[in-house]
Amino acid sequence: MKIVVTGSVGNISFPLTLNLVAGGHDVTVISSDRAKQQTIEKAGARAAIGSMEDAGFLTETFKSADAVYAMIPLSFTEPDLGVYMHRIAQNYITAFKNAGTRRVVLLSGWAADFVKDEGVEYLFDGLDASITIMRPASFYTNFYQSADLIRGKGFIGKFLTLRYLGIWALLTGKTGLLMGNYGGDDRIVFVSPKDIADAVAEELMLSPEEKTIRYVGSEEMTCNQAAKIIGTAIGKPWLKWVLLSDKDMLQGLKMAKVPEKLAKTLVEMGAAMHSGKTLENFHKANTKMGKVKLADFAQEFAAVYQQK
Repeated sequence: MKIVVTGSVGNISFPLTLNLVAGGHDVTVISSDRAKQQTIEKAGARAAIGSMEDAGFLTETFKSADAVYAMIPLSFTEPDLGVYMHRIAQNYITAFKNAGTRRVVLLSGWAADFVKDEGVEYLFDGLDASITIMRPASFYTNFYQSADLIRGKGFIGKFLTLRYLGIWALLTGKTGLLMGNYGGDDRIVFVSPKDIADAVAEELMLSPEEKTIRYVGSEEMTCNQAAKIIGTAIGKPWLKWVLLSDKDMLQGLKMAKVPEKLAKTLVEMGAAMHSGKTLENFHKANTKMGKVKLADFAQEFAAVYQQK
């Protein structure tokens, strides 16, 4: 099959590319960074260098493809996250229509039902193509953003470091913590990007007649259990995950100069996880867990953590 992969050499897209190439498929990878071209080509794929802001470029790249994996990267610079996501989604839709794309696998998230203002899944409903929406749970790789806090140098909200709460941790001596507006004994499903990549690869081979939604997870546990696994791997088995209020979380994001719309979206996502609604939907879907356990990822995390 001829398959187009968006997302350059990211945490999902690169293992997906390797998977598809190993399966004998003709793979083209879209990247906005020409410096990534060599990595893409060494993986056995073809690089298409251009922007997702360019619907014409997307159209030309999608032509003759049997299937496309599409994702919209989160932006921390766009003033209005919803406008940005809708713009990129519309570029995709225009390109799919003009290129005659018949199979699309779209990356979303397991909290998509609860962040309506930013959601774009529904925009693809009128597309004359076979569509599958991927809804992965909370990424293992988000833990990399917490490294500074664990060292007593920073703070993680959902995806990014918040320095002002890191200073609080230093002043109070409460280092070795994770924080967010979900945490503590909240039960969360965590997922490895490698398991997401495997699930996407499986879906790209299919062609359901109606739109389908697939949740993806690797392991379920409480946030404190996850913190202990990560902490034990780096020699800090006392690591805890502190639960913040939505108000404190939003204040921290604003103080970190995160655009207001993005800050509110991140808080909404965290609140949905704290409420258990995302977990409820995940279980209703009878989702089969992936292969990569958090303890496996923790060893990778520890190796990176010790290097800094």
